Amino acid sequence: MKQIIVHCRDSLTQVALLEDRVLTEFYAERPAEKQLVGSVYNGKVVNVLPGMQAAFVDIGLEKNAFLYVDDLLPAHLEKIPSVKPSISDLVRPGQELLVQVTKEPFGSKGARITTHFSLPGRWIVFMPNADYVGVSRKIGSEQERSRLKDIAEKIRKPGEGLIIRTVAENETLEALERDFNVMRSDWNNVLRRAEKSGAPVLLYREPGVLDRVVRDAFTDRVDELIIDDPVRGEVLVNRVREMSEELAGRIHIYRGREHVQVAYRVREQLDKAMKRKVWLKSGGYLVLDRTEALTVIDVNTGKFTGTDDPEATVFTTNAEAADEIARLLRLRDIGGIVLVDFIDMTSDKHRAEVAARLEEAFRKDRTKTFAVGWTKLGLMEITRKKARESLDDSMFAVCNVCGGTGKVPVERSFPNRRR
Repeated sequence: MKQIIVHCRDSLTQVALLEDRVLTEFYAERPAEKQLVGSVYNGKVVNVLPGMQAAFVDIGLEKNAFLYVDDLLPAHLEKIPSVKPSISDLVRPGQELLVQVTKEPFGSKGARITTHFSLPGRWIVFMPNADYVGVSRKIGSEQERSRLKDIAEKIRKPGEGLIIRTVAENETLEALERDFNVMRSDWNNVLRRAEKSGAPVLLYREPGVLDRVVRDAFTDRVDELIIDDPVRGEVLVNRVREMSEELAGRIHIYRGREHVQVAYRVREQLDKAMKRKVWLKSGGYLVLDRTEALTVIDVNTGKFTGTDDPEATVFTTNAEAADEIARLLRLRDIGGIVLVDFIDMTSDKHRAEVAARLEEAFRKDRTKTFAVGWTKLGLMEITRKKARESLDDSMFAVCNVCGGTGKVPVERSFPNRRR
């Protein structure tokens, strides 16, 4: 059973995704904190650094955005030269440049930007300059993939590119063309605004969190969407009805006395999942530590004593931990490099099964996640695409006493220290 639970109050919107009543994704947004990923700007090149093959572009934010040479070259592989030109041959300081944000600013780093534009719709991702067609690999039927590719070739113009999304399986040509025309119109509006505007200026912004989740996650595999705001609920029903009458019927207004997040155990599960120490059902536990460069997860048997066979006990704990780790990465939206210190296993078969279990769990994640493999030290290396700040960063602030270390000086160690 899959559910989407939406809480709206004043300017705050929070969206939770549940699978068999287990919290798997959580998003929060205030109007002042609109995400930048997907936004299109007319920017102005500030610095060009040939030694780094990169440029810094002013798009109107506090910090200049970072543009790498690969994001300036053509999006289609066949058009990329075998020897990359110097970035100074492609852009110059003071030049106005149309760009799209691919990564939010993090810490001291500015946003990452590209000239490979993409506008996601319900069934199609439109890439105005890509000049190729792709079909989601999750669509297994070769016949269906071929049908969808034929439709894509019919509706696109020379030079345009698009990707058919998984949810487009079995959709009609009319539905796909209607979706495509909306995105093409949005892009033409961007170009018209760019011609009339100076730089830096925002030209296009991705929809809010609720609209994005409905667009990307509210499919026929979701049993119900529950929202506690009657006004926004009615607006949502009317909007979804344009896509599917059946899906519109799965939207329900919550009128219970309890807070909707309490009634569906969202708060309870979120509180547990955001801790440094996360307990497993068996009695084992995980410890998550984040650094500037990567996230480290340690697996422990804890209270779980298992059977008389130590290897079986270790494997059971590691297998359960693999499922929970995949859920936590997805829920907390942790990106970048992740190293997992599973409990040592002597059996190669067990090691392979744990890796396979991770890969299987990652298939549920809409963000690209890979189990790279075991390092020489026996650690599992994982990578997960990082586009925006994690849930940890958005929900917690660094302690002004310990500065984020989790430790404060012991008085006897610094007797003359002034606070």
